[in-house]
Amino acid sequence: MIKPLLLTAALLAAPMAAHAQATPDTDPPVFKSPKIVLIGDSTTAVQSGWGPSFCGKHVTSFVACINLARGGRSTSNYRLEGSWKLAMYEIKSGGFSDTYVLIQFGHNDQPGKPGRSTDLATEFPANLQRYVEEVRAAGGKPVLVTPLTRRQFKDGKLVDDLGPWAQATRRVAAETGTPLVDLHALSSAAVQAMGPVEAMRLAQSPPDARVRDAARSGTTIEARFYEPAIPGAAVPPPPPPVATPQVQNNAAAEPMGTPKQAFDYTHLGHEGADHVSALVATALADAVPALRRNLLP
Repeated sequence: MIKPLLLTAALLAAPMAAHAQATPDTDPPVFKSPKIVLIGDSTTAVQSGWGPSFCGKHVTSFVACINLARGGRSTSNYRLEGSWKLAMYEIKSGGFSDTYVLIQFGHNDQPGKPGRSTDLATEFPANLQRYVEEVRAAGGKPVLVTPLTRRQFKDGKLVDDLGPWAQATRRVAAETGTPLVDLHALSSAAVQAMGPVEAMRLAQSPPDARVRDAARSGTTIEARFYEPAIPGAAVPPPPPPVATPQVQNNAAAEPMGTPKQAFDYTHLGHEGADHVSALVATALADAVPALRRNLLP
């Protein structure tokens, strides 16, 4: 009776062994498509920037597009608060043919922003270069993006108070051999062509009548201008000085996920996000030809 039982057990075990041998590798699959990670400030972030429209409308379904931009962040505090560490986990996670990391800063690196601002001549470019180096060391492919323009006008002409930060970004891209999406140049040309009144459609909320009436004269009101800290750069003088607040914990003062839904000359509503994200997608296809087939105009 023992032998028949052993034979029966062997026959039952055979299919199980064959099934075990046919089981695919337990390692995660590697997709033959890229991943795009967005790093930056509120002009890229969810609910206030171009990032959601870019991920939702301008990449194919084969691309994983992850928006890790955060409002109120500069090249400095994005790292200090730990957001960059989270981004590095995403960059190192693998699973895709390539991981492209789009990096856009500048708005909060400008002076007068406690807990955020950086020195334009030294700290800002050094921070960008460090991001580029760390993305490459982690196996990713960095792409630098110049800051989105503000939509402020004086006598019918766009006020380019972010120009020096855009130029610093271009310089780092050239020095490090990093692909560049010159969003500042593209958005500046687009906003100038619109003019001060039409450009207000790009904001999160409509302006009040007083602000709109002022724009019809060619000069926008209730906007702050920033000095570029670069000799010879032409921008309007700053407004009268105001009391400087104490240095604050910016991550606590501007919690993630709580964008301010109001009219201003910086942030983007749905129409603005759609318009700007199309500029980014077109420029990215030119800057990184390998991505072209996965980008939608």
